[in-house]
Amino acid sequence: MVKKLSEKQKEQQHLTFVIDKIKTQMTTLKQSIKTTRHEAKALNAHFFDDVKLDYDDYATSMETALSIRQQQQLLAERQNAWQHRAKAWQTLNRLVKKPYFARVDFRDPNEDAPETIYIGLGSFADQNDHFLIYDWRAPISSIYYDGKLGKVSYNAPDGIQTVDMTKKRQFVIESGKIVNMFDTNESIGDQMLVQVLNEHASTQMKTIVATIQREQNKIIRNTKSELLFVQGAAGSGKTSAILQRIAYLLYRYRGNLTSGNVIMFSPNQLFNDYVENVLPEMGEQNMVQMTYWQFVARRVPGLRVQTLFEQFEDPDVDDAVATFKNSLAFFKLTSRYAAHLNQSGVAFKDLYFKEAKKPFLSKSKIHDLYYSFNQNYDLANRMSATKESLITWLNHKIEPETRKAWVSRELESLSQEDLLKLYDRPDQEFESSDKETHFLSRKLVVKALKPINRRINQHQFLNTRLQYLRFLQAVPQMIDLSKWGIDDTSWEADTARVKEGFKARQIKMSDVSPYLYLYDLVTGRRTEWEMRYAFIDEIQDYTPYQLAYLKYNFPRAKFTMLGDLNQAIFTKDQSKTLLNQISTLFDPDKTDVVQLTKSYRSTKPITAFTKQILRQGEKIEAFDRPGPLPGIYACQDEAHERDGVRHLLQRNDAAHLTSAIITKDLASAKRLFADLKQQGVKTTLIGSANQRLVEGDLILPSYLAKGLEFDAVILWETNAATYHRQDETQLMYTIASRAMYRLDLVYTDQLSPLLRLKPKTYEAKTF
Repeated sequence: MVKKLSEKQKEQQHLTFVIDKIKTQMTTLKQSIKTTRHEAKALNAHFFDDVKLDYDDYATSMETALSIRQQQQLLAERQNAWQHRAKAWQTLNRLVKKPYFARVDFRDPNEDAPETIYIGLGSFADQNDHFLIYDWRAPISSIYYDGKLGKVSYNAPDGIQTVDMTKKRQFVIESGKIVNMFDTNESIGDQMLVQVLNEHASTQMKTIVATIQREQNKIIRNTKSELLFVQGAAGSGKTSAILQRIAYLLYRYRGNLTSGNVIMFSPNQLFNDYVENVLPEMGEQNMVQMTYWQFVARRVPGLRVQTLFEQFEDPDVDDAVATFKNSLAFFKLTSRYAAHLNQSGVAFKDLYFKEAKKPFLSKSKIHDLYYSFNQNYDLANRMSATKESLITWLNHKIEPETRKAWVSRELESLSQEDLLKLYDRPDQEFESSDKETHFLSRKLVVKALKPINRRINQHQFLNTRLQYLRFLQAVPQMIDLSKWGIDDTSWEADTARVKEGFKARQIKMSDVSPYLYLYDLVTGRRTEWEMRYAFIDEIQDYTPYQLAYLKYNFPRAKFTMLGDLNQAIFTKDQSKTLLNQISTLFDPDKTDVVQLTKSYRSTKPITAFTKQILRQGEKIEAFDRPGPLPGIYACQDEAHERDGVRHLLQRNDAAHLTSAIITKDLASAKRLFADLKQQGVKTTLIGSANQRLVEGDLILPSYLAKGLEFDAVILWETNAATYHRQDETQLMYTIASRAMYRLDLVYTDQLSPLLRLKPKTYEAKTF
């Protein structure tokens, strides 16, 4: 009697069958890659062996050109074949250990037999083009994420299709073996989700396409919105959903969209490193990724832009003047002022050549030229015409400059080697010595005038800093500042501060965006038309001005903005009106707002604790995952507090939990790191956004913890002296919500009044 196989054994047999097919195809591909690579290399080495080289007349030279072109096409074909197969092999290499994570059975009303599909990180078909694995981004795969058993619809290339789903099975596969499997009626079974969520934190974000939730799937597959605004609670999976959205768009529009057409703005460089492996694990190249600071700082090399640390420490970061400068009203005011410059007011500067006191090209001459063009010219056309005229003027200056005394002096002082470099070719001949001298003089002048030519092309005849100061001085005449709670004295003081900053070659973050926008409007700088999708993470710490400036820079892009308005560190309470302000920049009919209220990162006790810190914490739902209550430790003094932290680190290390001690500011982090090091406690200080995350216990300031998660978090010095301002609730919430399994707070003196906690949501402890 043949023993009946269990469901798990049947599935293991199928898995083994698929893996064998993958391995067979990998072997074939490997040999094919080797062959095509060898062919391309041989073609390259003997490129001209099969090319007829003959330049005697037009007909034969044409034949030569065609012969070269044929060889080039053949070489390109071999190289493309090699690269295509290499990419296919990489996909199979990702699939071979974990080919798929789900099975879906369904019946199409237009088909006689039911169908079974398996879903994984990539597609895989056998030699007969029968799909054994479907890419999670394929249209049919969406039924796994969206529907319960029964009737379910999905968007196919031919339109909306409806099928009857009869089974949804999930797998946990490790090294080709089914570790666990279970059937579920839900989009993603809690059993699988708990298993994934119980994994330890690491220095790299993991790809979790197997556990995409229904609401996240709507974000991922949205292709219609010009603005998709995702407001998600801490740990709701918004960042992973966005990275998966990028992977989906690259898959959906392959051939028309590349990773170079997608840009993502993240909170800091630490976060960039944290997510850098997610897209490659899904078989896609990383998109263009930078922080907003990097985006603006690269454009002002002559000025040092205020850093994250300086922003956090800046007492004026949210005063009335800064609030106004960060607003959409100030953005529109910049546009109004720039339009006025078409009639008058552009600031120019002298360009110098050989004489330090006498301008080679005076600002008055440039001014007259700039405003000599027709009134119907806009700023971009006026600037283009000015540059063209200045280059023409410069070319006319070459000949008279050759007769200047400095030219003959420099020619005489040149070494033989430098002199030879001026000739077009070593054996160049001239009719007379005068003509040779004139030729060399002209060459020398053209070379000497190149910096002037470059300055003209780079708009360095504009006095951009003076222009910005003039704009600030004009603001009180353009708008009633009292409506923003600003008096004339405060505005004048801030303008004076900007001027002093320019002298010190520094600029604040609240000034750099309007400074650049004004420059762009005056110069008619070309915007980045090639960007098709722009993603902005941690949106709550962006200002309306910054977002409007990004919209201006990427006019063709569809925007996805995501964040948690409860976690605003830099914009604080201003973030509450952010959505209302930025929604005016987009077509309301093409704007979608999605809310993710369920938090998956933390255990249920931690989520219940952290939501109390907020004034509107009730909007956050906890995922039902057990864990210990957060602990609050009252300490006698700072030495006792440090000893307590050492005890907590030892406890967490014993449980194989990586800990992050998060302080309010950098000074506290540095001091604590030094004190613990003196006591022999091994930790790593993350004091800069340019550092990389490392394994082991960390100490870092609050503003560098954005978007990260840790097994255990210790909040340092949560007393009333450190956290007492009402607008610091978001900061405390951000820190506490980084914890996945354990959360502990230590303090001296009096506990922060911002922690209004129910007694049963934490444990009051002592060391």
